[in-house]
Amino acid sequence: MLGKRMMEMNNNSDFTQGSILSKLLRFMLPVLLALFLQAMYGAVDLLVVGQFATSVDVSAVSTGSQIMMTITNIVASFAMGATVLIGRKIGEGRADEAGQVIGSSILLFGVIGLVFSFLTVLGAPGLAGIMHAPAEAMTDTVQYVRICGAGMLIIVAYNLIGCVFRGIGDSNTPLISVAIACVTNIAGDLLLVAVLKMGTRGAAIATVFAQLVSVVLSVLLIRRKTLPFTFSRSDIRWRTGLISQVTILGLPIAVQDFLVGISFLVILAIVNSLGLVASAGIGVAEKVCGFIMLVPSAFMQSMSAFVAQNIGAAKPDRARQALKVGIIASECFGVVMFLFAFFRGTILTGIFSNDPEVVLASAEYLKAYAIDCMFTAFLFCFIGYFNGLGQTSFVMAQGIIGAFAIRIPVSFLMSRMVPVSLFHIGLAIPCSTVIQISCCFLYLFYMRRKGRL
Repeated sequence: MLGKRMMEMNNNSDFTQGSILSKLLRFMLPVLLALFLQAMYGAVDLLVVGQFATSVDVSAVSTGSQIMMTITNIVASFAMGATVLIGRKIGEGRADEAGQVIGSSILLFGVIGLVFSFLTVLGAPGLAGIMHAPAEAMTDTVQYVRICGAGMLIIVAYNLIGCVFRGIGDSNTPLISVAIACVTNIAGDLLLVAVLKMGTRGAAIATVFAQLVSVVLSVLLIRRKTLPFTFSRSDIRWRTGLISQVTILGLPIAVQDFLVGISFLVILAIVNSLGLVASAGIGVAEKVCGFIMLVPSAFMQSMSAFVAQNIGAAKPDRARQALKVGIIASECFGVVMFLFAFFRGTILTGIFSNDPEVVLASAEYLKAYAIDCMFTAFLFCFIGYFNGLGQTSFVMAQGIIGAFAIRIPVSFLMSRMVPVSLFHIGLAIPCSTVIQISCCFLYLFYMRRKGRL
């Protein structure tokens, strides 16, 4: 019976054979659902605060959560190094070494979590100041960041679990982990914000507690799970060689996401300087965008694991074919999301606020994101493909180009145009995506000319 379960698991998580579209979609759908729940997890804070608290709380939670999301994305991006390395070991038929990669990663990310926790708690006032948080919401923004920062070790563990299991071709365990967190967070928000009227502080406490519950229950589930390799406490050791490989693969992705996150924080700071309504509006729009970008994000994560296994198995043609299939499938969803977000944006933004001015402001900014939907379908698949190849330095380079050569300058220039339009400021986002796609095509052509594909 155990042998049969192992064979079924290995077949489902083996991306080196079988139908590419079927395998990719079968892996991607749980990733998509997990990302949806993750977006719900973050959106519930703003949704409940928007309905049961004040515009000051909405501004504080939107700014504070954007800061924490940037930090969390850095950690999750760094963990992609473990995802890619584990996928390679599986593809090379050296699954036993995957357990050692996981054990070393646990120690590495434990250190990272402690460092970020220390820096976030102490630096919360400075971060809120850099973000130009409105004066009325400054205290609450600092409070939100400090509470979440104190739980950074939990947040790191929560994200590492998902990255590790995607590396072995298992997208169902991360889904369970996120589902637990989402349900717990909803209950916590309703209790602390809606019933006990704790506002921003309640939303932050609910966020950290939900992830703690998720981590504990996920560990219990993992201990009962049949893995395609052995893993024990003895694997939890500081192996410099493996940690170096994870760092080489993951650090460029983390740097890229950090700088991209900084560019979005700069845009948020620019908009925050326009007043409380604009600040709350962009916060609502960013939450909606979290849902809009779910499909391309799911394809990106799935593509990384898929390509990593096939490169490990010396099947670059299959990896390249997966890129084509992924782009086509993702683009179909991208067009649908563009039409809905561009022409029916107020329906989406109205979910997160009952203030008519905030709803209209966020819908205006959302139109620019809607345009970006069609381009992101291309870009995210490319990023997942290059991550799977291990070309993470290029991923970092194209991200820097998009963020600092296009996104920030364009958004700043648009903010100086009179009358100021959130739609015009938001157009910086699709402009940068087009340039990044061009970089990806050029690099793909370069690698093929050099015989590296």
